[in-house]
Amino acid sequence: MQITRPFLWGLVLAGVVIGLDQLSKWWIVEFVMNPPVRIEVTSFFNLVLAHNRGVSFGMFAAGSEVEKWALVAVALAISGFLVRWLWQARTAVAVMALGLIIGGAIGNVIDRVLVGAVVDFLDFHLASRHWPAFNIADTAISLGAAGLIFESIFSKDDSA
Repeated sequence: MQITRPFLWGLVLAGVVIGLDQLSKWWIVEFVMNPPVRIEVTSFFNLVLAHNRGVSFGMFAAGSEVEKWALVAVALAISGFLVRWLWQARTAVAVMALGLIIGGAIGNVIDRVLVGAVVDFLDFHLASRHWPAFNIADTAISLGAAGLIFESIFSKDDSA
């Protein structure tokens, strides 16, 4: 079995995302939010400390250990599917997008296992309307999903 270069680049990108995500969360929890506060950075952006026990925007919040581990299992299963997709990916956009999503998903899984919830700290708002707090892993997942959508719309299908 020969490992292809695009696959390796995707895994490297996933590793970078995991590293940056975990480093940023460690820094926020240990230094910036010790004790927890709300730090107004600009008129539309704050640093906060939030623990998300659910998935996107707190949906399906895991209240029990069983639910937490179910979310971990689902995220790992999806990540496994995405790694297989990455193995077959041939375009730079797909490789980068899948690497971002895999890294983000694993970054959040690490939080669920070690902390019991995903650590969120980026808080954008317009007046009193706040977007749900998020983190680097969430950003990577969103950018990766946008990349896959972009590719599906604008790529040329040579099989037709």
